[in-house]
Amino acid sequence: MLKVTYYLEVISSWCWWAEPAWTELKDRYSTQATFDWKLALMDASGLPVSVAQCEWFYRRSGTIVRSPYMLNSGWYEPELKEYLAPNLIAEAAKDFGVQDDRVRLAIAEAALRHGRKVGQWETAAEIGAAAAKLDPAKLLARSRSPEVEARARESTAEFHALKVSQRPTFILESVIGDRAVFSGLASAAPLVATLDAMISDATAYASHRAHFGPPPTT
Repeated sequence: MLKVTYYLEVISSWCWWAEPAWTELKDRYSTQATFDWKLALMDASGLPVSVAQCEWFYRRSGTIVRSPYMLNSGWYEPELKEYLAPNLIAEAAKDFGVQDDRVRLAIAEAALRHGRKVGQWETAAEIGAAAAKLDPAKLLARSRSPEVEARARESTAEFHALKVSQRPTFILESVIGDRAVFSGLASAAPLVATLDAMISDATAYASHRAHFGPPPTT
């Protein structure tokens, strides 16, 4: 009845804060919706320019969500203008049958909670492989393949085509063609309210079809 797509950057702090909402949606609508996450890679314009700026952002977002802990800036490497390793390792895990959130969440936690340098390919591969019980060398090799990067670039282009700039972005779609885009919101409440409304409308359409059949063609 529903499709929910989550556009994210693995090391985004706001995506980290949105994970409880993502989990709640999957639990609440497990029998009524399909769920998928896609990469929306950040370029230099979306990354901090210094450790001090990164920590300022973390203090702001942490207090907004009332977090009992502050995120760790230790992952930050100023010479990197794009963090392909953590993202492409997570994407590559899909090619080994790991379609869930395990790999990307393990990498995000290692970076944002423990400050590990996940911008380094070997580090990200080690963390991701351990989370999914995969061979780190095979996961690393696949993550550096042109096919995996092409998928990440394609989903990032899809994200930009939505004319949004904030991660997380959630796309909610129903079988009757309703569509809602939430960009930058990290709490479940507005998403739940919208999904409930979509379910109600789709159920009403199904009831009408059961009573009256498809629309006349002439």
